[in-house]
Amino acid sequence: MNPGLTAYLAAADEALKRPSANGYRGPVHVGVDLGTAYTTLFVLDEAYRPLIGAYRFAEVVRDGLVVDFAGATKLLRELKREVEGRLGFELTSAATTYPPGVPQVEVRATRYVVESAGLECTGVVDEPTAANAVLQVTNGAVVDIGGGTTGIAILKEGEVIYTADEPTGGTHFTLVLAGAQHLSFEEAEALKINPAMQPQLFPMVRPVMEKVATIIARHIAGYTVERLYLVGGTSAFQGIDEVIAAITGVRTFVPTNPLFVTPLGVARYN
Repeated sequence: MNPGLTAYLAAADEALKRPSANGYRGPVHVGVDLGTAYTTLFVLDEAYRPLIGAYRFAEVVRDGLVVDFAGATKLLRELKREVEGRLGFELTSAATTYPPGVPQVEVRATRYVVESAGLECTGVVDEPTAANAVLQVTNGAVVDIGGGTTGIAILKEGEVIYTADEPTGGTHFTLVLAGAQHLSFEEAEALKINPAMQPQLFPMVRPVMEKVATIIARHIAGYTVERLYLVGGTSAFQGIDEVIAAITGVRTFVPTNPLFVTPLGVARYN
């Protein structure tokens, strides 16, 4: 695994807050992640260091599928405009992600969103593989637990040997909380991502965590997987790594800022 991962993700956090690129005018690498809950755009400098980033909550993707093409395009255009304002120059191309296992027509839809937002799409990469460009896992499984789906990539000697994806993720956590607490979806989402509330909410969402863990266990069965590496925003919920480790019997690791690992990784394909 990448020995500089923690420092790299800390730099990404700073890139989200940075008002400008401090005069940088060199080549850039741009990554777009159209998630079920969050759409993220990251710009890396010539050496793949995080330069500027932005993200926003939006319900334009459901279970990994673009369900609001116009809304997704509008949102990405707005993020592009915001980031360009902070950079001081125009972005012309980007690479983007898709959940492994979705139909090719949906992969094309993701590409079309990027192109319709005014960016040449230079690459479309499955989410766990994109994440591993940052994690640099040689042997193990990268699991991207997003808002709508759980994607899995198993690696052996640095090569992806298996990918899969199933529609369970953080949105399902939010729906459970909304029902249990009689809240709107937006209120439940805000509650879910509040770290101070997560210990109290844990018993309510544990069954969904167990379902995610069961999905992972089923897909890694038959492979030698010594460690799981969790990414995606849902991985930030406290205790999910322990639930997954208990059910799969595999050591489980969550980096800081897991939401940003995949968009940072896919930028390296641009």
